[in-house]
Amino acid sequence: MTDPVTLSLSKGPSSKDDLYGAASPAALYDEVCENYRRYVNPPLGRVMKLSGSPVEVRAQGCTITDHTGKTYLDFAGGYGVFTLGHRHPRVVAAVRDQLDRIALSGRTMFNPLMGRLAARLAALTPGDLAISFFANSGTEAVEGALKLARAATHRAAIVATDAAFHGKTLGALSASGRDAFRDPFAPLLADVRRVPFGDADALRGAVDDTVAAVIVEPVQGEGGVHVPPEGYLRAVRAVCDAAGAVMIADEVQTGLGRCGALFACDRDGVVPDVMTLAKGLSGGVVPIGAYVARPSVWNAAYGKAPLLHTSTFGGNELACAAALAALDVLQDEGLVENARARGAQLLDGARALQARYPGVIADARGAGLLVGVELRSEGYGGTIIPELLKRGVTAAWTLNQQRVIRLEPPLVVTADEVDTALRALDGALAAAFDTLGTLA
Repeated sequence: MTDPVTLSLSKGPSSKDDLYGAASPAALYDEVCENYRRYVNPPLGRVMKLSGSPVEVRAQGCTITDHTGKTYLDFAGGYGVFTLGHRHPRVVAAVRDQLDRIALSGRTMFNPLMGRLAARLAALTPGDLAISFFANSGTEAVEGALKLARAATHRAAIVATDAAFHGKTLGALSASGRDAFRDPFAPLLADVRRVPFGDADALRGAVDDTVAAVIVEPVQGEGGVHVPPEGYLRAVRAVCDAAGAVMIADEVQTGLGRCGALFACDRDGVVPDVMTLAKGLSGGVVPIGAYVARPSVWNAAYGKAPLLHTSTFGGNELACAAALAALDVLQDEGLVENARARGAQLLDGARALQARYPGVIADARGAGLLVGVELRSEGYGGTIIPELLKRGVTAAWTLNQQRVIRLEPPLVVTADEVDTALRALDGALAAAFDTLGTLA
């Protein structure tokens, strides 16, 4: 016999207003929790319910609305996805228009939007980066970049950094830096070497003529929002040049204005051999990922075999239409500049709170609108993030360093919204200290 939850879903919504399909907010909440418990991810569902996570039903700009009608400033930002905020009208309009033409590529004919997007990225990315491969996510972009480097160099070894995060598919996971994510899937790719992030001398000692690629985040996001010393990326470039290795800059989270420059590697004036992009590439409307490569590297790998690496959905018309519109918005609305200004305001405010709560906050650091607040104990985070939620602000831990709370609002965030979030963080820190005292 079909159970009631399955039956209600199989009928589908009767109208647009019924999309979330419940007679009351409480009924919708109960339905969602039960679906997670039975069909999505049982332990995650339990954790989210215990932490008081609401159900998101609408979003616009920097604001999310939950099932009860309460609004939240989104300072988690989809972990970097919502560069333009939620549902930017120009991107939504471009996608709606494209739906009336063609949604997904038939793959046997030229796709004009994919060509236009590739040309646009060639114009925007640094140096002679020119050839784009389109995928559907950041981890797919990283997989493609690693394969490209191996095929181009005919080498196998990969050098990555401690605490790095490049994704959770097999190759990307092999280059990531947290054992808790890697160990259940061992053995992963052989000969992946790890060095401390920001340590150029350690990198020199790890790279030889067996290394296909060095993959590095210009600023570590999931590793705890670590900004490397000035000149570090130039040192990575020099090491790769000396060894004939491919330099891969993973800009999935840091690119497209997030760190106060169009690409974070611009901060050191470096041109990598391959750059990976995703998250904000479509402005948070349609999933898309990409890697952009120098022609010499791409041709060395695929010049005689163009179908060695492909993707059925990668570069589809909807995603490309969204990405082209998103890149227009990024430039037309001065969002890179806004990321610098609002990022400085956010980081200054976080450092002021560090001075006010030295027993709770060990450090505040960041670049642009990627700011990390490092706590003196992980135990505080379990109180601070729910307290922020009560105060109408979302935030998130960093996956590879759970003492660090990440503040990553959309690049359209206003000065008033930053101030509101900082006031909420002040209240959450006070509540955590009152409840837990000194944990360090």
